[in-house]
Amino acid sequence: GLEYWPADPSWRVVGRLVPHPPGKTLPISDIVGTQSDSPNPGAVEFERDGRSFRLEALGEPGGELFFVMADRTSGHGSYPAGRFLEAAWPGPDGAVVLDFNRAYNPPCAFTLFATCPLPPPENRMDLAVTAGEKNYVSPLH
Repeated sequence: GLEYWPADPSWRVVGRLVPHPPGKTLPISDIVGTQSDSPNPGAVEFERDGRSFRLEALGEPGGELFFVMADRTSGHGSYPAGRFLEAAWPGPDGAVVLDFNRAYNPPCAFTLFATCPLPPPENRMDLAVTAGEKNYVSPLH
C-alpha cells in the first residue's frame, strides 16, 4: 500500500554540514504536545533549483544524521505532518548526501497509536520535495 514519487537522481543532493557548538540541542515537539531537547550537531545547507535551503540535523557523532522535515508537498501528496530523512555522518570535508528519494513517513502516518516528532520550524521548507514516500492511504478506508 505504499506509494512513492518516481526515483529521480536530481533529488540526491550534496550539501554541507555547518556544525553547531558541541552539546547544542533543538527542542522537538511531538503530535501529543510533548517537547524534548534532541542533540543538534549542525545544519546541512544545500541548493535546489538555484535556491539555498537549510535543514537542522539531529543525532550524535558516530551515528547517522536524522531530519524531521516538512515541505510544500506536506498535506499535498506527502504525509501532512512531515517526513523523515537520514544521511550518513559527513566526512572531514563536511559533505552530506541528502537523498530525498529516501524520505519516508513517520510511524504515526500508519497508526493512531504512535507518537511522532514534528518538524521544527527551521525544517519547514518552502520547496516541493516531489521525491520519496507519498502519503499513506489505508486500504481500510
